[in-house]
Amino acid sequence: MVFGWGNKKSVDTTRVERTSSNQNIFLSDVPQIISDLSKLRESQTLSEIKNLRNNTAPLIDDLMKIGIVLEKDDLKVDNIDKHLAIIVVRGKQQVIDILKKDVKNLMQVSTIDDAKKLDYFLNQLLKKVGDVLGRQTRVIHIFAKKYANQLTNNLKIMNENSANISKLLKHFASTQSAFDEITQMLNKIKSLNQELDDKTKRNIEILGNLKSLKEKKISLQDSIDKIHSSENFKKYVNLENKLNEFTTKKSKIKSEIDTQFTKISRPLGRYAYGSALDKDQSRILSTLVDDPFNALISANSDTIILILENIRKGISSGSISVKDTEKTLSQLTETEEFLDGFIQKISDYTVIFNSMKNDLDVLKPENLTSLENEFSKTDNFENDDQLKSKTILSEINEINSQIPELISKIEDKLQLFSNTKYTISQS
Repeated sequence: MVFGWGNKKSVDTTRVERTSSNQNIFLSDVPQIISDLSKLRESQTLSEIKNLRNNTAPLIDDLMKIGIVLEKDDLKVDNIDKHLAIIVVRGKQQVIDILKKDVKNLMQVSTIDDAKKLDYFLNQLLKKVGDVLGRQTRVIHIFAKKYANQLTNNLKIMNENSANISKLLKHFASTQSAFDEITQMLNKIKSLNQELDDKTKRNIEILGNLKSLKEKKISLQDSIDKIHSSENFKKYVNLENKLNEFTTKKSKIKSEIDTQFTKISRPLGRYAYGSALDKDQSRILSTLVDDPFNALISANSDTIILILENIRKGISSGSISVKDTEKTLSQLTETEEFLDGFIQKISDYTVIFNSMKNDLDVLKPENLTSLENEFSKTDNFENDDQLKSKTILSEINEINSQIPELISKIEDKLQLFSNTKYTISQS
């Protein structure tokens, strides 16, 4: 602060040591305790600020009176150098202007908002007065000594009072912020408790559903076991094993046919690429190239021989080129000779396979597949619900650990504002 108009003195925030007591309360009591403490802090803060305001008001009156008196005082400028007199008069007028125009009676303080307005007014006023007096410090101390001491003393006390008001408001705001934090934690606990109730109910539902699913699985398994133990099912399994064993013959027949047709695969492919065929011939030729086993049926025999003979003609005429003409023609002949045997083997296999398959379908229990599918579906539901229950229980445990932590924080914060040490229980 310039001009020696007073240095700000820090507020002594030391509180009288309190004798603490213990009290057990419910969580539902905390809002009322916060409300009571908040009102008490507000009342204490306003009381202290009112006292500071009332201590400052007479000093404000003094400043206004100094302005009036100074305006009438000629400071005996007639006895000094004319140029210096001009400076003194100009400086005097600046001081008079600030004291008359900006220094006003202090507002009454009834609420915290009033206190904030008072704080702002004093800060702005002291800054303006300090700036003007700082610029005119030599004029005042040399030519208006009788005002200097009073101004200095008044402004020193006013600055101290203003600083104390600011600190009281800052401390009150900090307290209110702490109360707001407690309220937020209370809301969080309320939300967590609701979430806990919802998750607990949901888990009870899941556990009930799990019980039903387990009972259903037992019932399904009993039905499946009953079918498995029947003579009819034993015949079914025995025939199924025979059918599976019989199907290995297909692989042997297929391998034999593939080996033979691989020998003529090149001319077959070239004939398929370069010949104009009707729809039926094109279909049979395409199957011969891709999987001859599926093409060798009695109905296709004449078409297959026609295709092989056309390939023979193409090789002989040179329209279908091969590395070894004689060998390829021999392989074509060999294939034609084997053709009826291949068709017969496939036909015999198909007749026996279809017969066994029909017998198997007759023996198969009508509801076994549906029971097994239902058991598998029920088992999947059970696994899903077990995972859901495990997840919910983990979330419940997390909530149960969060709530005591929040309560402990509330207890610690309340201890900052009360000489009572509260121990909080939920209910």
